Amino acid sequence: MNQTDKFGRCQFHASDGTYCNEVDMGNGYCFWHDPNFDKTGMELADKLERYAKSGGITQGLQLKKANLSGINLVNRGSTAGFDFSGSDFYRANLSGSHLFNIKLNNGSLMKANLSDANLHCAKLLGTNLLGVKLHNAKIDNIELGKELQQEVLAHKAESKKDRTAALDNFEQAEEIYRDVRKAAENQGLFELAGHCIHKELTMRRKRMPLFSGRRIFSKIVDLFCGYGERPLNVILFSLGLILACAFLYFSLGVNFAGEVIQFSSANSTSENINAFFSTLYFSVVTFTTLGYGDITPLGLARLVAAFEAFVGSFTIALFVVVFVKKMTR
Repeated sequence: MNQTDKFGRCQFHASDGTYCNEVDMGNGYCFWHDPNFDKTGMELADKLERYAKSGGITQGLQLKKANLSGINLVNRGSTAGFDFSGSDFYRANLSGSHLFNIKLNNGSLMKANLSDANLHCAKLLGTNLLGVKLHNAKIDNIELGKELQQEVLAHKAESKKDRTAALDNFEQAEEIYRDVRKAAENQGLFELAGHCIHKELTMRRKRMPLFSGRRIFSKIVDLFCGYGERPLNVILFSLGLILACAFLYFSLGVNFAGEVIQFSSANSTSENINAFFSTLYFSVVTFTTLGYGDITPLGLARLVAAFEAFVGSFTIALFVVVFVKKMTR
């Protein structure tokens, strides 16, 4: 009779239904999966390496406050890294660890020490990263997913009208994005840093009072240029403004060589199309503040032209700033 038959088998099973074959420690789980077994300060790096490389189930490990400094969890000879999804590394010491291509989705690295660790290509979707220490950690090509765990919880709290819980989770998400951004900037990973600063400022906006002036202004800046990280937003806004103003000129009328160019039901379709393209041309010229003078606005169209010229000059300057910032990183 082997140990597993004598003492019972661990009740933990992986996401594919495979049960852990380790010995039950008395609480229904083995040493690795038992959440009640205190592993504070225990040096488990070598043991965990052997356990992972021997084919043990690495999902759902309970390693709170364990000392795993310098551990090597690179799954050599395989395109897929070890799957530690659902594992809890709360306050664990993972400094100097090698975690290349590791999969740690829906787990916890809360307040874990990852200083000098290699997290290249790590998959951290839905993982709690609050308070994680990333000093000199290699985080290129990490996968954080569209939303952090705290963002998902915040949106759920909002749907339940629990504003207090939502604000707390948005604040945590902001802190996580700020920490990752700083680590990315230190390593010259400006694409990741740009993503994180946009998300960081978005989380900050969502903590502001609903319909407050600050929140509305922040949302406008986000839509307008993505907090300085999305030049494409400026281009789309410019095209939208040019088209909108062209339709207004088409409705209100502009003057060309003494002739009024304006939509008229009495005109043929081709004449109205030609008139619209003339107003579109005038809108482009006004937006770029070229002011050729061949077409002039009439009546209320003058107010539209003044507004478009002002916004156009501002938008072009903003695009240059955002584009240069993005391209010179």
